[in-house]
Amino acid sequence: MSAVDETWMAEPDLDDIDIGQVLQTLADPVRLQIVRRLAGVHESTCKALEMPVKVSTVSHHIRILRESGLVSTRLDGSARPSRLRRKDFERRFPGLLDAILHAPPANSRRSAGD
Repeated sequence: MSAVDETWMAEPDLDDIDIGQVLQTLADPVRLQIVRRLAGVHESTCKALEMPVKVSTVSHHIRILRESGLVSTRLDGSARPSRLRRKDFERRFPGLLDAILHAPPANSRRSAGD
């Protein structure tokens, strides 16, 4: 199938992506983990991400990520492979996605004396 024939699910236009909604979306640990896993692959289906939650839960979180503008999802038969909108995010919010992807987990930033 050529890129011209591909069908993509609805997602917000780049100019309509709201930073507050993006940050709120990423505050959920499962969604943050999904984004980090998608960052390591070109695209993936919910099942192939091998998350510690049910596939239906991953699908729900992918929908929320898509609605916030972080993820694009294409229709491929019965599959719905998703990918990060890296280039779009870099244009809209330079450095934000890389900062989020490379931020250490909250518990690793605490010192022994805290």
